[in-house]
Amino acid sequence: MAIAAPALSGALADIVGRAHVSTEPAVLDTASVDGVRPRWIARAGSADDVSRLLALASSERLAVAPRGSGSSVALGNPPRRLDLVLDLSRLVGVTDYVPADMVASVEAGTALDALQARLSREGQRLALDPVRGRARTVGGVLATHASGPLRFRYGTGRDLLLGVRFVQADGTITWGGSRVVKSVTGYDVPKLLVGSLGTLGVIVGATLRLHPTPPATGSWLCAFDSAAATRNALAVLLASPIEPERVAMLNGVALRAGGWASEGPALLVGVGSVEEAVRTQGAALADSVRREGGRIEHVPSAGWARLDSALDAPVVVRIAGQVRRAVDWLRRAEDLASRARLEMACVGQAGNGVLHVALRGVTSGPALEQGMLGPLRQELGDEGGSAIVERAPHELKADLDVWGPVPAESLAIMARLKREFDPEGVLNPGRFAGGL
Repeated sequence: MAIAAPALSGALADIVGRAHVSTEPAVLDTASVDGVRPRWIARAGSADDVSRLLALASSERLAVAPRGSGSSVALGNPPRRLDLVLDLSRLVGVTDYVPADMVASVEAGTALDALQARLSREGQRLALDPVRGRARTVGGVLATHASGPLRFRYGTGRDLLLGVRFVQADGTITWGGSRVVKSVTGYDVPKLLVGSLGTLGVIVGATLRLHPTPPATGSWLCAFDSAAATRNALAVLLASPIEPERVAMLNGVALRAGGWASEGPALLVGVGSVEEAVRTQGAALADSVRREGGRIEHVPSAGWARLDSALDAPVVVRIAGQVRRAVDWLRRAEDLASRARLEMACVGQAGNGVLHVALRGVTSGPALEQGMLGPLRQELGDEGGSAIVERAPHELKADLDVWGPVPAESLAIMARLKREFDPEGVLNPGRFAGGL
C-alpha cells in the first residue's frame, strides 16, 4: 500500500532529520531539473542515509535525481518524472589517505577544491580540472564524466577511479574496484558508473589515483594566422618530445572572452615538471611554433581559469571526433554557427579530439538541430564521433535530441544494464541516452 504524501515527508525526515527535508515551493524550484519540480529535497548525511532513502523510494516508486553541486543539472533529457532530489552535499571529507600510496578515498559530496586543499599539504593532487570550476563534487564529476585540459596527460575520471562505493536503486550499499569488501560479479563497476548520470546507482564514495603536484609549471599561448598552420603545429607538437600536461585549442571568440587579443585559432599549452625541464620544453615549444609561422607568449598559470568564462553560454555542445581532425571540426562548427547566425566560442581538448562549443543566439530546438547538430552528427558519425548537448534551456529540449543517435546494439546493452541495476526505473528516469 502506498504511503500518503504527509507520511512520506515524515518518513524522509525520520531518515535525515527534519531540518534536512524541504517541501517549500521556492526551495523546490531551485532544485528543478529542466523545469520539472520535485516534491521533496532530502539532504543525506551518510551512505546509510542514502541507502534508507533509496529503499523508501524503491518501495514507493518515487523517481529520484541525485545531486551534488548542481553544476551539471542541465545535462541529459528532461526527466519523465521527478519526486525526490537526493542532495549529497553533506557527504564530505577524506575517509582514507596514505600519501605514500598516492591513493585517497573520499566522500562523493566533497568539492574538488576542498579535496585539493587537503592533498596539497602532501604535494599531491587529483589531476581533474573540469570546465566551470573546482566547486564541483567528486561524485558529480564522475557521474557526468566531466574532464578538462589535464586529460591530455592524466586521462579522465574513468582512468583515475580505482574503486567506488555506491548505493543501488533498492538501497543496497555496494562496492566495486580496488580496496573493496564486496563487488558486483561480472561488471567493471567503476567504469560503468562514470558517465552514467546517476541512472545505475548513486555514488557515495570513491577511491582515486593521485599524482604529484609539479614543482614548476609554465603556460604559453601559441597563435597562428590560419587553420592549416594550427593543424600543422598541433600535429608537430603531438609527435614531438615535448610533454605537455594540458593542451587547449581556442577560437577567436573564446580568446577574446579570456582577455587575449588573438583572432585564433590558437593553442594554449601547459607544461609541468621540474623548473629546468619546464624552461627547456618552453624553449622547444617556442622554436616549434615559430617554425610554423606562429607567435608565442608566456601566460600565467591563472590564465587557464579564464577558459570557464568562454563557455558561460546558454547552450553548450560537446563534439568528439578524431584527434587529427580537431581543427577541421572547429572550422566546420564555426561555419555552421555563422550560417545560423550564432555566436560560437570553442574550448577544445586538442590532444583528445574533444571540443566544447558554447553558443549564443539559439532561438529553438529545431533551429539548432537543423542548422548545426544534424549536419555535425551526420558527418561525425562517419568516424565514430558524436555531438552531445551538455547544456540548454529546458524550453529548447522539448524539441531537441540532446544525446544524438545511439547504435541499436549499444542502446540494447544500456537498456539491459538499466533493467539489471534499476528494474523499477527509480533513478533519473528518462534522462539518459535513448530515454533510459
